[in-house]
Amino acid sequence: MAGEDRLAGSRDAALSHVAYVDYNASAPIRPEAAAAMLEALRLPGNASSGHLLGRQASELVARARAELAELLGCTPQELIFTSGATEANNLALRTASPSHGLLIVSAVEHPAVLTTARALASEGFCDLAILGVDSDGRVQLRDLQAALDSGSPALVSVMAANNETGVINDMITIGTMVHAAGALLHTDATQLVGRVPLELSAAPVDLLSLSAHKFGGPQGVGALFMRRGLPVGHRPLLQGGGQERGWRAGTLNVAGIAGAGAAAAAAHQHLADEQLRVSRLRDRLETSVLAAVPGARVNGASAPRLPGVTSLTITGAPADAVLSAMPHVAASDGSACSSGALTRSHVLLAMGHTDDEADCTIRLSLGHATTDAEINFVISELTSAVPRVRAAMYVP
Repeated sequence: MAGEDRLAGSRDAALSHVAYVDYNASAPIRPEAAAAMLEALRLPGNASSGHLLGRQASELVARARAELAELLGCTPQELIFTSGATEANNLALRTASPSHGLLIVSAVEHPAVLTTARALASEGFCDLAILGVDSDGRVQLRDLQAALDSGSPALVSVMAANNETGVINDMITIGTMVHAAGALLHTDATQLVGRVPLELSAAPVDLLSLSAHKFGGPQGVGALFMRRGLPVGHRPLLQGGGQERGWRAGTLNVAGIAGAGAAAAAAHQHLADEQLRVSRLRDRLETSVLAAVPGARVNGASAPRLPGVTSLTITGAPADAVLSAMPHVAASDGSACSSGALTRSHVLLAMGHTDDEADCTIRLSLGHATTDAEINFVISELTSAVPRVRAAMYVP
């Protein structure tokens, strides 16, 4: 036990000296979420059981569903709990994709959407059209309209906000166009939920995927919003006991769901203040780095972006070397979901970046617990690391 205490103490001490700016990979869990999970873990009941303890667990799930629905601006009955956005994306595409019709996705989607879409097409289930993007990474509306006019579109999947750049697509306009063509719209809103206001009851979105750990909930819990009355077939990914109204079989992760609901409630309560505060921190970070580091630029700077995300391309400074040179800054050289991959960012390449530019791009993402002191430290570390990396890269 003493050894475990020492290990925990050393781990906490190490974390206290790290500036965490990787919220797009996973946000630190909110205290409200941790407390809700602890409460749920004390209950032994299965949420599907009819006895008292089972009903108590079921009540926690119902409360969490209502809390998440309030954040999204939808009804609780329109939410299906999943293991995360990857499962929600798979369920959405495999449920709503057209049989021998046209599935349209953008070139900068998360791999959970792109890989699923390509698999559906390779299986002969549907035709696939992949939309290019402009230099900011936004879907070009004229290309979308051309794709909608080219065949028999049934489903369009466009992410609400990009996980690497934070660039936000105009989902209102896109949804209006998609519905005018008689198709359905799915959006991977994993990075958007809990960061900007949402009102799905009035938005032209039919399906929406999310993960709780992006807004301060636990990892391993997500949800799919499926608008009530949607004309889709019943195609669950998992067969079994019929949980989640038959859409997602398996014993409910009560503690995780409770944490997701509590995080949603906290995010909703503090949304306006957090959005303003995080935007100011991000802007100060960018201004300071651009002023101190020649050859640095912000990707997607002229487009609407999430408040806490900056993608920086720094000429002559490979991202892996920069990150290694500042070990006490937790940042990313792209999507955490593709870390370890030998391929360059498909998002940056689709935006027109060269291979070298993609290699020299880092992502810094802020959120609900980011402090001024952390941003000061990141600015100091980054502006110091880049000259050292450039000097090491120079061969006379």
